Amino acid sequence: MKQLDTKLMHPAEQITVIIGRIYRSGMTTTSGGNVSIMDDNGDMWITPSAIDKGSLTEKDIICVKADGTIIGPHKPSSEYPFHKAIYQMRPGMRAVIHAHPPALVSFSIVHKIPNTNIIPQARRICGKIGFAPYACPGSQELGKKIATEFRNHPDYKAVIMENHGVVLCGEDLMDAYQRFETLELCARTELNAKVLGDPTYLTDEQIGRHDASLPTDYPHFMGVSYPSDERAIRTDICRIVRRSCDQGLMISTYGTVSVRWRGNDFLITPPGVPRWDIEPENIVQVKNGMVEAGKIPSRSVAMHQAIYQSNPNIDSIILTQSPYLMGFCTSGVKFDVRTIPESWIQLQDVPLVPFNLQYEDPNAIAEMTKTHPCLLLANDSVLITGKKLIDTFDHLEVAEFSAKSLIMAAPIGTLQPINDKEIEELRVAFHVGQ
Repeated sequence: MKQLDTKLMHPAEQITVIIGRIYRSGMTTTSGGNVSIMDDNGDMWITPSAIDKGSLTEKDIICVKADGTIIGPHKPSSEYPFHKAIYQMRPGMRAVIHAHPPALVSFSIVHKIPNTNIIPQARRICGKIGFAPYACPGSQELGKKIATEFRNHPDYKAVIMENHGVVLCGEDLMDAYQRFETLELCARTELNAKVLGDPTYLTDEQIGRHDASLPTDYPHFMGVSYPSDERAIRTDICRIVRRSCDQGLMISTYGTVSVRWRGNDFLITPPGVPRWDIEPENIVQVKNGMVEAGKIPSRSVAMHQAIYQSNPNIDSIILTQSPYLMGFCTSGVKFDVRTIPESWIQLQDVPLVPFNLQYEDPNAIAEMTKTHPCLLLANDSVLITGKKLIDTFDHLEVAEFSAKSLIMAAPIGTLQPINDKEIEELRVAFHVGQ
């Protein structure tokens, strides 16, 4: 799979990468959605009309010149008018994404906007969200209504389209795509939480507290070496991160993976790097509590350090925001894994940890991981620990599948968990806790 490079990659190539991700992630259909880029010459590159989104190539992408001349083998997207209108209203924006992701479409058809205060980073990434009244798809009227939202609210970079979907813009295509993924995650999280009960939203004070607790300075060391075993870990981390993206378990620049290297030294993913595009050279080495020079580790690095120091049997950690588990993280409803034998064997009982504890008291989190391989961090993420990285990833998959099953079961009837006697049978048969 190609990685996105917004600086050196041709606009047509960028568009095929992103529309491919959107389609494979189930966030648009064969005929739905469109993506555009405005280049430095004032030319717009845009997906074609009525061409299979699952098989687009660079040759299919249409160029609409600044003078209106159309170059390419197809007609430009029927939604071309509102792309043009957005660029006219917001000249600083260089990319637009329109699609029909299921959760955001759900909000559009009930005429509501997702609350981005459901997870701490979303408000910063998404900003304020607009709502454009209905107009016929592909019409000049629709373009005017969307443009009006962007013109009247210069801080808007995302607009819900009544009974239609969503349109987002960005300073480049990566900026727009991260906003798109994050807003859909907010919508899915809120919907899943509502199935379970009442979502809990973060206050401005809580978000401020979260932002203030993030580390800003790290001790660095020089003379970094990269022996073969260290390089192998970097490759494994990248492989698992991309696999997580493929399965919708990680999005945007969020999702942290670390692996113990030697002693309490470990390797960890950085912040700010799109998870779809992460490479081995992006991974950060942490040695003797210091970070390799010239790099920044995940903001949760102190928690990872504390876990490795306190738990010699833990060799890998995954911290992420998967949509069904986030439903439990944000509703406060107990994530009861005493439902499927495999779930309890791998995860045991899963506590909900108070918001922001992983930054304010990482040692407390480390202590919890001695008896709980899976923790839900309220309104933030799920934490999975284990030995081999592939096994930890398996635990994440099991947790997310279990959460999905529980949410899907909620409208059917009352949960019937495995009883204490049956749990004890599992404990003995599979040597759980030994």
